[in-house]
Amino acid sequence: MPLRGFAFLIVYFVLLGFPLLLTRTSDDETVLSSPFIALRFLIVTAVFAVLAAVAGLWGWLAVRFRVDGDDLVVENGLLRKRARRIPLSRVQAIDLVRPLVTRIFGLTEVRVELAGGDQGEIALRYLGRNAAQQLRAELLARAAGLPGHTPEAPERPLWRTPFGSLLGSLLIRLPVLATVLLFFASLMFMVVAREPGMLAVAVPALLGLIRAVIAPMVMYAGFTAALSPDGVRLRYGLLETRMQTVPPGRVQAVALVEPVLWKALGWARLDVTVAGYAGERQALSSTLLPVAPRAVCLHLISQVFSGTNVDAVPLVPASGRGMALDRADGAGTDERIFVSRHGWPGRRTDVIAHARAQSVRLTVNPMQRLLGLATVHVDAPPGPVKVDAADRELGEARAIVDAVAKRSLAARRAGGDKARWAR
Repeated sequence: MPLRGFAFLIVYFVLLGFPLLLTRTSDDETVLSSPFIALRFLIVTAVFAVLAAVAGLWGWLAVRFRVDGDDLVVENGLLRKRARRIPLSRVQAIDLVRPLVTRIFGLTEVRVELAGGDQGEIALRYLGRNAAQQLRAELLARAAGLPGHTPEAPERPLWRTPFGSLLGSLLIRLPVLATVLLFFASLMFMVVAREPGMLAVAVPALLGLIRAVIAPMVMYAGFTAALSPDGVRLRYGLLETRMQTVPPGRVQAVALVEPVLWKALGWARLDVTVAGYAGERQALSSTLLPVAPRAVCLHLISQVFSGTNVDAVPLVPASGRGMALDRADGAGTDERIFVSRHGWPGRRTDVIAHARAQSVRLTVNPMQRLLGLATVHVDAPPGPVKVDAADRELGEARAIVDAVAKRSLAARRAGGDKARWAR
């Protein structure tokens, strides 16, 4: 309630409060208003403070939730109540989010991600830290098919990203280095040639650096990954801290990204498509590891897709790419996963488990039609990871489609019901 009222007052002060205290003279100068206007300001502020408190109290009383058996029931409204009953089997992930302001009050927001796209998020605001952790543990247990009083599963630390490694990984990327050179070159030219118009180049370059370096630093500071029976646990954030738990079976596809300058240091990034996230929430939750040794990334993939070894899958180079500079490029499959690797001098390896494949399709563009080639797409739910094998001979592409379709069907039948994975 205080947080909602505080936000309401901030909007008031920006739009109405401060202008009430200031007046403009005939010399076009801004000065403090007269005592009478100041008194009017205090009266209006008091009224808005009462309205803010009422609005905060109303919003707090309007939301109720409870766990009823295997369902989460969320009720909204005071005069006109609406109840939403969500089966916990639809839970895709549960995040504990603590924005900067709520951390001051020791509060936490519980975000429950459901299968359902843009409308699949439920935000339970704001709980005490211990209450939020207990609620998260209960929801995860029930979603896994266990009793609600099951204690939180222990975790095994996997990786903690050092601050220096995170900063270095953000800086030693070719686009970032090019932007840095552009920024300083434009500043030097502006000073030497006394050309203020170069600000039109320097300012966008600076904004690009803030987005590419500062924003990820703030977001992923203190990043840690741990493994537990209830999934992969991620903790990160400088201003807004987040604890994200991705249950087993919710990861649909992963991408091992190795920019050219990272390869010399043995670094990689692990991107992921998680079922249930959509839109902006997908973008904010698409990184499983921001930077880590390649061996750590491969180990995490083997945990997400149990019993797999990406490097052990034999890859067949694409037809029409006989002049490829990196002969490690290609696509291949085994009984568990489909792997596609491409890119030079940087490299990207896309991986999807057969049990996660939504569909397999073959496409041919006009140029490929002339050359007798095709592209095979192994589709996962919408997300940042797209798995495909491009420029394959038409007969080979059709064989890949048939093989992947059969393996996906067999993997789904053998996997059983994933809704209650703990059983």
